[in-house]
Amino acid sequence: MGVSSSRRLVGTLTQSLNSAPLPQQDLYLKESREEDLDQDLPEGDPDQVLRECEKALQRRPPRPHRDLVYLRGDVPHREHNPSIRVMQWNILAQALGEGKDCFVRCPLDALQWHERKYLILEEILTYRPDVVCLQEVDHYYDTFQPIMASLGYHGSFLAKPSSPCLDVEQNNGPDGCALFHRRSRFHLQATAHLRLSAMMLPTNQVAIIQTLKCRVTGRRFCVAVTHLKARTGWERLRSAQGADLLRNLRRISEQREAPSAALPLVVCGDFNAKPSEDVYRHFSSSSLGLNSAYKLLSSDGEAEPAYTTWKIRPSGESCCTLDYIWYSHHTLSVDSLLDIPSEEQIGVERLPSYHYPSDHLSLLCDFSFKEDPHRLM
Repeated sequence: MGVSSSRRLVGTLTQSLNSAPLPQQDLYLKESREEDLDQDLPEGDPDQVLRECEKALQRRPPRPHRDLVYLRGDVPHREHNPSIRVMQWNILAQALGEGKDCFVRCPLDALQWHERKYLILEEILTYRPDVVCLQEVDHYYDTFQPIMASLGYHGSFLAKPSSPCLDVEQNNGPDGCALFHRRSRFHLQATAHLRLSAMMLPTNQVAIIQTLKCRVTGRRFCVAVTHLKARTGWERLRSAQGADLLRNLRRISEQREAPSAALPLVVCGDFNAKPSEDVYRHFSSSSLGLNSAYKLLSSDGEAEPAYTTWKIRPSGESCCTLDYIWYSHHTLSVDSLLDIPSEEQIGVERLPSYHYPSDHLSLLCDFSFKEDPHRLM
């Protein structure tokens, strides 16, 4: 992709959002043909788009430097079983950042979309994930879908049925969850769009679940993205939403394989829940055999990071862990994790800021399939 075409591509970020909600699907869909249609799209140069981002951000301080932490030393490149890089990130809906969240120490001009969008894209393109799970996306159709598609990703988006973004004047449509995967790496087999339920009643929170087949290994796995109910006082609702998501994950993973060989799972999300909440305990004790990847950064492999979000609102300062990447620890290995920036790196303004676009930190994990003894015979 040349400079002029890349510039035209980035220029499309100002187009109006087609805010018509996607139809809600409670049943797992048959094999998607959308991904096959995407195969005909020319793949652009991510380095060129990254240079465009850097040019647009030259007056801003650099993002906090973060290192990849290799859990078993440097993991050698395995042609037969290469790592799968997954990013999880609540990117902060533009309408909420400017209109409702009231970040006390973040200057308003630091939240302007014409520059903040480049910070988000720069973060994603710096790490080149194979799978990208995003929450609070309210610029999907005019920003992320066209750009990510041009860079070789297939995307799926599901808006909240009643997004708080719609209450903000001059909003860009509803926010929701987005899931992208690299087309050259995976074949999309099926997609589920879920409106999460609690006590048999539909709620305003959603999830996307996809079955992907790795083109290198031939092995399949399910990846899910979700964003559970926010705020203190809603713990029971979050717990019920999490239980509903687990039920759907179990049904989907087992219907695609024999129950004794359920598909590996990767579940990403802003759970809006600290590790002390019931929904966290439900996931960690689930019969699906899920573990939280970021616990592996701790010395004993049992403690979550001190924070994945750090912000200051009129109600006070909030520094806690709400974001997770869950994985099937019996069938997947964690090769490396992106470390958490220090308090000094984050800065006294906390998040978001001139040098970081969201009030949540991105999480990044490299997974590989554990060797199946039956495949070695």
